[in-house]
Amino acid sequence: MIHHGIRFTFKPGVTPQQREEALESLRNQGRVIPSVTSFVVGRDYGGAYEWGATFAIEDLDGYWEYLIHPAHLHTDRTGLPLVDTFASFDITDDPAPDTGEKIAAMHQRRYDSLPDLTQLVSDLDEYVGSAAPGPHAD
Repeated sequence: MIHHGIRFTFKPGVTPQQREEALESLRNQGRVIPSVTSFVVGRDYGGAYEWGATFAIEDLDGYWEYLIHPAHLHTDRTGLPLVDTFASFDITDDPAPDTGEKIAAMHQRRYDSLPDLTQLVSDLDEYVGSAAPGPHAD
């Protein structure tokens, strides 16, 4: 099982309507991506971020399905322009020592095939985590 998580803050000036649309898009991912077995989207307490989400995914094949699913891409393309700081992380009970490398490689493969997404992520003030290309990458 892989639990993929994100934590983020919205940019100043994002309207309540924009915020709710972005959060609803995250919820929609959980509802429509077949490999997601459960999810939570809501307030993030106890850190520097305001909001967060976690998605439980059975295995690496399901993780790839999650990464490239149109619902996830929609969230990225509509939500990332509203985000100021962002962190992603993965927790797994898979004992294979190379699971983290495989997850990072999937993220990199996705960035390599979707230059518009790479640009959106690169434009964030802060992005750390799963194969993040980093802010203002060339």
